[in-house]
This record gives sequence, C-alpha cells and structure tokens, in this order.
Amino acid sequence: MIRFDEVSFTYVDAPAPTLERVNLSIEEGELCLVIGETGRGKTTLLRAINGLVPHFTGGRLTGRVTVDGRSTADHAPRDLADLVGVVGQNPSASFVTDVVEDELAYTMENLGLAPSVMRRRVEDTLDLLGLHEVRNRPLMTLSGGQQQRVAIGAVLTASPKVLVLDEPTSALDPAAAEEVLAALTRLVHDVGLTVVLAEHRLERVVPFADRIIQVPGQGRSLVTGSSAEVMATSTVAPPIVELARLAHWHPLPLSVRDARRQAEPLRDRLAGCRPPGIPPRPESSPRAVSERLVVEYPAVRAISDVSLEVFSGEIVALMGRNGSGKSTLLAQWAGLGRPTGGRVRVNGQDPHRLAPKELIKQVGLVPQDAGLLLYGETVADECVTADRETGLAPGTTGRLLARILAGVPADHHPRDLSEGQRLALALAVIMAPGPGLLLLDEPTRGLDYPSKERLVELLVEWAGDGHSIVMATHDVELVARVATRAVVLAEGEVVADGPAREVVCDSPVFSPQVAKVLAPEPWLTVDEVAEALGVLA
Repeated sequence: MIRFDEVSFTYVDAPAPTLERVNLSIEEGELCLVIGETGRGKTTLLRAINGLVPHFTGGRLTGRVTVDGRSTADHAPRDLADLVGVVGQNPSASFVTDVVEDELAYTMENLGLAPSVMRRRVEDTLDLLGLHEVRNRPLMTLSGGQQQRVAIGAVLTASPKVLVLDEPTSALDPAAAEEVLAALTRLVHDVGLTVVLAEHRLERVVPFADRIIQVPGQGRSLVTGSSAEVMATSTVAPPIVELARLAHWHPLPLSVRDARRQAEPLRDRLAGCRPPGIPPRPESSPRAVSERLVVEYPAVRAISDVSLEVFSGEIVALMGRNGSGKSTLLAQWAGLGRPTGGRVRVNGQDPHRLAPKELIKQVGLVPQDAGLLLYGETVADECVTADRETGLAPGTTGRLLARILAGVPADHHPRDLSEGQRLALALAVIMAPGPGLLLLDEPTRGLDYPSKERLVELLVEWAGDGHSIVMATHDVELVARVATRAVVLAEGEVVADGPAREVVCDSPVFSPQVAKVLAPEPWLTVDEVAEALGVLA
C-alpha cells in the first residue's frame, strides 16, 4: 500500500538530511506506530506519505514514495486527498465549519460527490465512530476525545485507503484516548484501513500496534518489526516494558493484562518492602489560592466553587477529563480573564491587577499551544529577546533550552520546529526568569521519554528550591514520576485532592502502568521498584 524506495529528504538550508535512504513497505490493513526521539523525523516521514513533503515544506526529496501505486512526487496533496487522510496534532485547528455533521460533509463537498453519496457516508461515519449522539452539536462544545473522532471522521468520509495521524492522543485524557484508539482499531480490523500514526505516549498505543517503525535520526536506518521485536531493544519504551526488562520477563508483555500474569513472583519479592512514604504537607503560607472560584463562559460553567491552596515546594497535578476546568483554573492564576465569582490570589495579590512586568516575575504560564508564546524569527532571536525583556544575563534562556532539549536548531523559525521542540522553547522562555509559581498546561505534549526525564529532573530541582508548580496533565506517567499532590476536577468541581500516590492508585483511570501491574501495593514507577529490589538484594 505504502512504499518508500531509497527516500532521502533534506529541508531547505538544513546541514544534513532528516530522512536518509529510507526503504519501507506498509501493507494494507496494518496499524503502524512510528516512534523516535523528538525532532528525529517522525513528522517528516508522515508528511511524505501524502506529499506535504516536499510540495508544502520545500526541500529536496530523492527516491520514490508511492501510495497505492500513486507517486507523491507526481501528485500534490490535494490530488491524494481521496487516497490519504491526514489528522494533525491539534484537531480543532483543522475544523472549517461549526457543527459536527457539516464538518463531516465538508471534504465530500470539495470533492464534488453526489448528495445521496454524502448522506450515506455521513451516516456510516457517525455510526462507525460513535458520533451519532452529537451530530448536531457545535464543534467547540465537544470534549477533546469527541473532537479527535470528528477530525478522523472528516477525512474518512472521503473514503481514503490510508489514515495518517500525528500524536492523536497527546492532548486527551486516558478515557478519551482509549475511545480514539478503539475507533482506529475498528477501522483497521473491520474496514481494512491502513493506519500510520506517530505517538510519544507509547504506554497508550503499543498494545494496539501491528508493527512499529522506529526513526533513529540522521545517518541511521529505520528499525521495523513487530511491537515485541522493536520494544525488546528500543531505548524508547513505555514503563511496562522497562519493568519487564528489570524483572526479566519473557515473553515481553505489551499490555497490563499480560504483565499481571507474570507479575506474581515480583509482587512476592516486593512484599517485604514498602513504597516511599507520602511527603509531609509544607508548613508555610500558600503561594497560590482560589477561594470559592466560579468562572463562566457563554452557556458553560467551567469552574464551580473551587477552593484550593498551593504551597511552596509543591508539585500539584491537575487531572480530569477534557473540559473539566483544568486550563481555566491555570488561566485564572495567571491573571487571564476575571472570575465570575470568588477570587484568586498569588503571593497575597490579585494577579489580574498586577502589571505585566511584575506578573511575569511571580507567575509563568505555558499553555497547551506553546506556539502562542513564540514571536521571534528564529529560535536564537526568541532566546535573546526573552533574556533582554526579563533582564537576564545573555544566554540564560538558551542554556535552559539546551538542558530541556538539546539540538533545537538556533536558526530555525519556531513554526518550523516539531511540537516537542516548540514546547521545549516555550518552557525555556517562561522558566528562565524563575517565577515562583509555574503553571504548565500539558507540559509533556510532543516530548519523548528522554526529554520528559530531563523535565522531571528540572521540576524536582525547582520544587526543592521553593518554587510552586501546578501542571494540568493527562500524562499519568508524569504524575507518577514527579507530582507530590494530585487534584482531580470533574464538571468544574474538585472531586479528589490528596497525596499523588493515594489519588492515582485509587483511580482505575488515572493509575500509571506500574501501579496497575503491581496492585494492590501502591508502587508508581520502575525506579521505585528497582531501588526496592536493590535493597532486598
């Protein structure tokens, strides 16, 4: 179905090829997962499938890419729309209408299909993706999982043979991610669609993949094989694989169910050890406070009577379904928009009344769309401007960026970076001034495991220095690694608030993989298990 024959691609002015002599064949009806470290070429590989590389990006492509016998060099992306459907990282960015049913019909209208055909395909897509109950809903009122399924449905109505997705679950809560992955699996098994997706949150996707394609970066060949084959040697692996390696389990489990079947001897060995204790609550005045906070938008109450305190040295994880009010709460502490009722305070002051130069010293917010913070012509310009505007020594922001993610090209425009590289740049810009309260909205979106580990180290260091960190996240593995406290929101209300270990282990939805495998004991990470085994030895 998809063939790469000796394909190399070099971006304009790039010193080396992003893809080099790629030979790859993807068969009809496969679900292929593309993995690799941030900035190594995963998105470039996906874009080559529908001709965005090189028709849209520019650059030099050699070799040949064919999809169902059609060469992407000879056909622009619009000429492949009936064959290849593409869903980007941000589904709402692709919407061109206001209502679900209209969005599903839009592509077919552009293709000039008959109304009778359009009606039948819309109905089939609504049923296939479980969207019939929201067919008349405005798109902006849908949850993240529903929006992702609508974005998929909008390209499916053109009846493509190939579906390409870039980070389809990165902004979704665990339940919504399961919905999307279940829908994709149905399309592969029941319809025979070929699905190629890139994803950093491997713990979610590996169990569903028929095959994994690892993009190792410049100068090295792709690694392809079954999920078990690639995971056996990959340096990029989910916690369940790392735990299996530690415990020497064979065959290598790829799902929690398979791991639990092998875990009883490990649970017995750990019976003599206890997980790390719950850290004591800081004894200090709260840095950030919300008192009976209410925030309403037209026809929506986003926050309802929320009272919270955040103390120095805490790393608080805000968790909950898409649309539960996490981002709205962060925005209030950042001084964006006034509350409908109640109040917020940062260091005893109303953030809405602080001058911007004073506010940036006290509060730093990195939103989900990191690109909203970036205005420079190049990465280097962005770092220089950030240093100058905040009174930092030259090079401060650049050094922090290199610590979060090395190798971000200084001469590239921020819009030409990968999602993970843009996020790392935005993190560096906001964190460099050292705000006492750091607010992060999905801080691992687009980051690979090594980059996430470096971010964890940095956040722990910051908390140790007395900073307060609040992160809205669906990344349960990040919460397991770094959070001292977890707050779960639902319908704009607090439904759980306590030590992170207790909150996530008590939840079947928000538990990390290690906790699910080793339950009922509340182990959270592979590092904890490794340390305990070292003590027992």
